[in-house]
Amino acid sequence: QVQLVESGGGLVQAGGSLRLSCAASGRTSSSIILGWFRQAPEKEREFVAALTWIDGSTYYADSVKGRFTISGDNAKKTVTLQMNSLKPGDTAVYYCAAFTGGYINNSNSYAYWGQGTQVTVSS
Repeated sequence: QVQLVESGGGLVQAGGSLRLSCAASGRTSSSIILGWFRQAPEKEREFVAALTWIDGSTYYADSVKGRFTISGDNAKKTVTLQMNSLKPGDTAVYYCAAFTGGYINNSNSYAYWGQGTQVTVSS
């Protein structure tokens, strides 16, 4: 089992920044990738970004490239999502998830999920 706890959501104006953090505990060795997903009301959960612990490789959805940055501390088992130039379309509940196999940008590839943190971007 892997436990994930997110923090750092909130309300920000368009153009502003927020920083989300995810702390992983438990059998973290069973997952080599941590990812961020988001879900807006009445929309499908969508991939945002992911980080590979072993070599620090990062992956981003096209919609956030150049604005969001994912980073991690392997020793502390924490992953951070720095979100800049936020848009109202970024409003969603953001989830941290631990990858267990499959395609990195597919939510079905992640078996462990945090409780989510709300990000609201006002226009």
